[in-house]
Order: sequence, then structure tokens, then C-alpha cells
Amino acid sequence: MAAKKSPQLSQVEKIALQHSPFKDLYPPTEKIRTIVVENFPALGKLTAFRFLEWVQNNPGGVISLPTGKTPEHFIKWVTHLLNHWDEPDIQKELEAYGLNPTQKPDMRSLHFVQIDEFYPINPWQHNSFFFYVNQYYIDGFGLDPDKALLMDCTKIGLPEGETLDSVWPNLEVDLSLRFRPGNTLLERKQKDVLHRIDQWTLEYEEKIRALGGIGFFLGGIGPDGHIGFNVRGSDHLSSTRLTPTNYETQAAAATDLGGIEVARKRLVITIGLGTITYNPDCTAIIIAAGETKAKVVADAIQQEKNILYPATVLQDLPNARFYITRGAAKLLVERQFHCYQEKQHFTDQDAEKIIVDLALKKKKRVTDLTKRDFQSDRFGALLLKNRPETPQELTRKVYQSLVQKIENGTRVLSNTRFLHTEPHHDDIMLGYLPHVVRHIRNASNTHFFACLTSGFTSVTNKHMLQLVKNLQHFIDTPEFIQMMEEGYFDPEDEIGRNRDVWQYLDGVAANSTYQKNEGTARRLLRNLITIFEEYDRQNIKNRLPELEHYFKTQYPGKKDPQHIQQLKGMCREWEAECLWGYFGWNCSNVRHLRLGFYTGDIFTEEPTIERDVNPIIKLLEEVNPDIVTVALDPEASGPDTHYKVLQAIAEALKRYEKSSGRSDIKVWGYRNVWYRFHPSDANIFVPVSLNMFSVMDSAFMNSFISQKDASFPSYEHDGPFSELAQKIQVDQYQKIKTCLGREWFYENPRPMIRATRGLVFLKELTLEEFYHFSQELRQMLESK
Repeated sequence: MAAKKSPQLSQVEKIALQHSPFKDLYPPTEKIRTIVVENFPALGKLTAFRFLEWVQNNPGGVISLPTGKTPEHFIKWVTHLLNHWDEPDIQKELEAYGLNPTQKPDMRSLHFVQIDEFYPINPWQHNSFFFYVNQYYIDGFGLDPDKALLMDCTKIGLPEGETLDSVWPNLEVDLSLRFRPGNTLLERKQKDVLHRIDQWTLEYEEKIRALGGIGFFLGGIGPDGHIGFNVRGSDHLSSTRLTPTNYETQAAAATDLGGIEVARKRLVITIGLGTITYNPDCTAIIIAAGETKAKVVADAIQQEKNILYPATVLQDLPNARFYITRGAAKLLVERQFHCYQEKQHFTDQDAEKIIVDLALKKKKRVTDLTKRDFQSDRFGALLLKNRPETPQELTRKVYQSLVQKIENGTRVLSNTRFLHTEPHHDDIMLGYLPHVVRHIRNASNTHFFACLTSGFTSVTNKHMLQLVKNLQHFIDTPEFIQMMEEGYFDPEDEIGRNRDVWQYLDGVAANSTYQKNEGTARRLLRNLITIFEEYDRQNIKNRLPELEHYFKTQYPGKKDPQHIQQLKGMCREWEAECLWGYFGWNCSNVRHLRLGFYTGDIFTEEPTIERDVNPIIKLLEEVNPDIVTVALDPEASGPDTHYKVLQAIAEALKRYEKSSGRSDIKVWGYRNVWYRFHPSDANIFVPVSLNMFSVMDSAFMNSFISQKDASFPSYEHDGPFSELAQKIQVDQYQKIKTCLGREWFYENPRPMIRATRGLVFLKELTLEEFYHFSQELRQMLESK
């Protein structure tokens, strides 16, 4: 076997490493060279400069680039640099990154290979990868379409005269037809098409290899570690093929495809792991951002080659790299150890993290950890070296800290004004509902609930169709006719809005589907009157068949026109009002800001002061809160709506503090089903009982009716988000129970603690701490 070539860092990579606190490789733990950057925009910038550097050095080369949200800043930077190449500022920056500014990359000389595609899918749907690569790469980068290998499903395997709909009437493909006879005329036709597709994928693979293989591969990494659609368990020698996916991949694709119901039915065409590694000189870069990717990134970089970790195949390529953010690097052991080694002082929080991790690793109470336990773990040994306390003193301090955090979670404030904020309409509930409920029970407190986006992307056409049909059932009833005549449905009638909620909740209490349906129909009619500015019942009734036709005929995942987006968003807003009505709050306490950066586009805009920050300032002035809650996402990644909302709130609080003089406001940071706090990061542990789990599940399933079918689920759990939230809170409790010992809970003198079966983690911050934690909005905009 030939010896591997010694990998050489490019000039761009050498310069990037000068600005990184880490080396590119920590052998033998790490098997693939990795560059860590500060944030998501910086990740895209580094990747763009490395790509253009490669193109400069490899005119006529073969490139394969990713789809989805991960390459957002990569695409923006490449486009920006190419469009402004000759401008003095760009020339200066190109030179600073090690590129030759006099040599503009010859983009039309490149050959492009599409990585993957859903099957079957109309290529001109906006959510097809074919459409994406044409828009952003062929057109956006100025590539030559004649040199592109693309996956157009209407040209793959279909005999003349056939269409995707005629071959796959329900858009479902039965792969068993590869191996069994067709039992009907349709099945025999489908079997023939499957064989044609398999032949096409073979020829696609041969075309790539005839070009010498892929020279520059850029990809993301999926929740199961997949690259391309090579899911966990894929053969490392695999080639281009039509294949099914797994649940994690389907859940991640649900938003693009319009729901998990659609994603479950779709197969994919993907190049194989063997395709990517066919060219031994391939520059293969995987980009990943955010803490949610930390586990799959760590497995890919640190594990031995194994089919359970698809990206470990890249260990065969000397020029393979991972470009990742600090959040995504969180579980890279050597880099975390390096961070500790570089510390001048180990804080109490550092000590707590190391000791909690050690206790969980040893499955011991923190106070049972011995000096030998510390010395057997290099993080523990380093802690002892850098702190003056004995192991017993350190563990006692951590024990007391954990107990105090639980005490903080049992404390209920009085005479306090709360502004609870959320990026999406169920974030507060899934993040920290038990703490909200306990503070609602104290009547001296005042609560306002503000969702900052419309949330329309999480409402399916199927659900909207059900709502329209439900209204058709009620709109001609004597009760609705009378309410219409009385002006009940006036959009400005706050009492009427409350009555919609009360009607629905009466139905929940009575277990009456009819009453719940009537409340839902009332609110939909009110929303239609608002959107169409139409007060005549017959005219509204005439609109219903149009809406029914729209929701029946539009392909799932298509971007809706503005009035449909508004209608879907108002359905989410109605659900939030039902949730907080559950606990006695009227619609006037539930605010819907609909910030403008949330557009439904694959790449959303950044928040702006005028459009997105000022509405929050206005709300702060009205509420005059003592506590503001924020979904705390430290990095622009994952559901980047969370990050953008955080930035807008941070800027609004800074301006509000300056104008009001309110420096005493506290921020409660929470994380829901997308992110986790390490116990050392949080300072409030809220006990959760079985009773509270029941309340959460009941409230979620009865209020968020558009979400109870889990059309857009987490890749971690195949079911409603309320179930996943419970799973997370139980897991957090189990960790703390290990650290404190089960006796602390089971034999505690307080019933609340004995009843604890879950924990919510929160982080209380002063305004200054919050500003320090968040990046400035202006800095974020300047980093683009």
C-alpha cells in the first residue's frame, strides 16, 4: 500500500491558524486536521477564501458544493469577493489572506458535481437541491452550466412520455421492486424505472471518475454524522446511488420538504463516500457550526474509521479538513484540555465543570470522589495542580454550589414584572414552563409573553386545510351569523379575542371536540377578516374554496405568498394565546412582534435597528420589566432565528437601559430542545414533578394543535416536542442526582424536592453579563 502524502496547509489555512488558539492537529486523538474559528460568519469567510485559493491553483478543476443553510456565509462571501474583486479594499483583503489579487479565479473553467437530491422531486421546486445549485452556484458563482453534472429527477430513468407523477402517483418509491417481480402494470413500470435510475447513477459515477474525481469537496455534516446523504452505516466504498435515509436525516429535511410526513416518503440520490475519496488529492472540507454539531464532529475527528461515523472515511485524504466554530469544537478533548492548560486561573465554574464531568464519568457523588479519581483523569489532575484546595474541599464546594442552584430554582419572586420572550411560539413552554407556572401562582407578579417571529414556517398546508374545512362547517350556523351581525369578529375587539380562547379552553375542559372546533373556527374567521379587510360574511365564505384549493395544490415546503404567511403565523399566535389562557392570562398579555428579518427564505436577513430592535424597545417601555427571559444561543447556528432574536433583544436592552436608567433588570437565559446547558453553566435548577410533566404535555398537545403531529420534529426524538422537553429535563435531573446522591432527593424534608423527577436549567445574568455574553448587533453586521 502506498504511503500517504504528507499533508500541506494552504496559505489561507496557515493565516487562519495564526488567528486561532489551536493547532490544526492533536495526534493521536485527532485523525483529521481541524481549524477552529470564532463564529458562523467567520466560518463562511474562511471557507470562501480557501475555496477561491483552490480555484486559483486548479483552473478547470472539479468542485462539489453543499446545499442547505450551513453554506450561507460561504456563498455570500464568494459572491461578494467575485463581484468586487478589483476594488481596493477587496484587493487588500485578498492579499492579507494569502491569495494572488491579480489573478481572478476562472469560475467558468470549473466542472461542478451536484452532491445529492431528494427523489422524487420536481427540479424547479424552490426546495429542490437542483434549484438551489442553479441559483447559488451555477448562476451565483458564474459557473458554466455545460460543465455541470446535475441531478434533474425529470431526466433520471423516465421513459419517453412518462413523468414523475405518472410513475410515482403518490411520490412514494418501493425499493423492494429492485428484487421482486412487479405485481401490477404500475409496479412493472416502476421496476423498470428503478433499473434505469440505477443505471443512471452508475453512469453519473463514471462521469465523475472520468474527470479524475472531485478535486474540491465542501460539505456539512448531518445529525447522524452523514456527509452528502451517506447516513450512518454507509459503506466507505459506496458510489452514487438511490437510497433511503434514516429518521435523523428525515427530521433534518422536514423543514425543507414541508414536514416529516413528506420526508419519510422521500428517497435520495447521493454521491457515495467512495466517490468523495476517489481522488487521493481531493481537498475535502467539512464545515460545522454550533454546539448541536459537537458530538458528530468529535466522532468524525476522533474515532477510528467506522461505518457508524461516515466522515471518518476522510482520514484517507491528506487534504481533508474540518472547519468548525468553537461551539462545534466543544467535545474535542485535546482542544478542551489545551484551553485549560492555557488558563492563568481556574475559576469556580471551571472546577465545577471538571468535577461534575468526573462524577458522571465515575458514576459517583461529587463528595465521594477521591484524590486517586482526580489523578486518574487528566482534567482532574490539572485542576488539582492549579487550585490550592484539597480534593475534599473542592468537591464540598461543588456540592454546595449544586444544592444552592436547586435552592435558587425553588425560590419564587413576588411583586415582579416579567417579560418572557421567545423566538418561536413554544420556546418558553419547552424551555422553562415549570418556573413560569410557579411564578404565575403568586398573584402579585405580572407576566407578558412575547413571541418575536411569526413562526409561519412550522405550519403545514395539511393543518391549514383542516382549519379551513372546520370554518366551512361553522360559518353558516345561526350562532356565527348572529355574532357577525353583532360585530363580534371585529379585529380590534379584545374581549372577542379573549372569548375565542375561552371558548376553546372550555372545550378542552369539557373534552368537547365541538367546542374546541368552534373556538378555532371563530379565531380563523377573525384572522381572515383582518387579512382581507373584508367584513361581509358571504365574501369571506367565498374566499374559503380559494384557500382550500391553495392548501391542496401547493407542494409542501414552497414559500407562501405574504397573506398566507400571515395567516399561518396568526394560527401560531392563536395557539400561544390558548397556552397562556390555560394559566389565566388574557390576549393583551400575549404579544406578537413579527420581526421582519423572519421571511421564510433559506437565508434570512440580519436584524436591523429600525425594523427589529425598535419594536422590542417599545415593548420594554410598555412593560417596564424586572426580569427579561431570553433563549440563550451563543452562536449563529442551528435554528439561527434564536441567535438573531438574542442579538435584537441585547441591542434593545442596551438602548432601553440608557433611556430608562433601569440597570437593575435581570436576564434569565434558557435553552429548550435545541441546546443544552452544562450544569456548571446554569445557576438556577428548577425542580420538575410528574404533575408538572403532565401539565406541560397536556397544555402542549391541547394548545399547539399545529405541532402535536410533530411535522417538524427534532432529530433526537420521533414525537412531539413536549416529550423531548421532558426527556431532556429528566436527563438533567439524573445527572444532578448522580452528583448529589439519590438520598438527597428521596430523603429530603421538602415534598417539592422528593417529588422532583426533572430539572430545568436556567442562567441568571445581570445586564452587563448579558451584553458580554452576546455579540453586539453592529459587530455581527460588520463581520459579514
